[in-house]
Amino acid sequence: MNYIKAFAPATVANVACGFDIFGFALDEPGDTVELRKREEPGVVIKDIIGDDGRLPREPEKNAVGVVIIKYLEHIGSTQGIEITLHKNMPLGSGMGSSSASSVVGVFAINELMGRPLTQEQLLPFAMEGERIACGAAHADNVGPSLLGGFVVIRSYAPLDVFKIKVPDELYCTLVHPDIEVNTKDARYILRNEVSLKNTISQMGNVAGLIAGLMQEDYNLVSRSMVDVIIEPVRSILIPEFDEVKQAALDSGALGCSISGAGPSMFALSKGRQNAERVALAMCEAFGKVGITTKSYVSQINQSGPKILSIGH
Repeated sequence: MNYIKAFAPATVANVACGFDIFGFALDEPGDTVELRKREEPGVVIKDIIGDDGRLPREPEKNAVGVVIIKYLEHIGSTQGIEITLHKNMPLGSGMGSSSASSVVGVFAINELMGRPLTQEQLLPFAMEGERIACGAAHADNVGPSLLGGFVVIRSYAPLDVFKIKVPDELYCTLVHPDIEVNTKDARYILRNEVSLKNTISQMGNVAGLIAGLMQEDYNLVSRSMVDVIIEPVRSILIPEFDEVKQAALDSGALGCSISGAGPSMFALSKGRQNAERVALAMCEAFGKVGITTKSYVSQINQSGPKILSIGH
């Protein structure tokens, strides 16, 4: 195999109360990468399509490039690689844009090299892509994009990640308003200390959300999708946040919050029909103030990245 084309999905991180520890994968959108072996050693980025020229072309400064460089160093290979990245979601969207690039890169190179590492062993490399892209090697986006499903990061030192079962009828509505929130800025405004009262409340919601998902208790899921620590601070960066959230709840959503660092917002619902109704309501709420949107409705993607084609 000398050529591979692969896809990695977008993600919703934090999931309301689970800042930096919860995330799940979606069916779409996502990033696609094409890798081709080259005779000369070294990693080169041939092209990036869909970023309007904003991403660095130097591989060591690019999320997809750096993960491939570090992966090849790890397995002791001098194989030359040519990269073409297709960015199919906006930068600074809150949909795990940089993580999809990181994941699709390390997934594709591992397949191209004969799969010497397991999927779980690829996670630290994907996290390095996140560090390059947004300054923090967090796993709540790359974890679900790489492993699929609803992922919990129990610990970062040592790294301890696991998946939980979610109801088959659980659907996500993801709405991206045509504005941008820089992830570094969204982290900068967060407080370094949290009150004991809010910590206790957040811990209860974290436990409730996990139990609700695993027990298919939609009422418990709904009661637990409350973020008293991050959302009150970050929501000020998203115009009409309160109105959009209320529109989602009024349309039958179990809960609604910020996707990742924003500005995208997500809602969880029981059943596709409810999720599609929620999508319409959220888009209409943004539209009332002239903000254009794009929406996606999907179940929790359990498979993560996938091979699209291979060649010799």
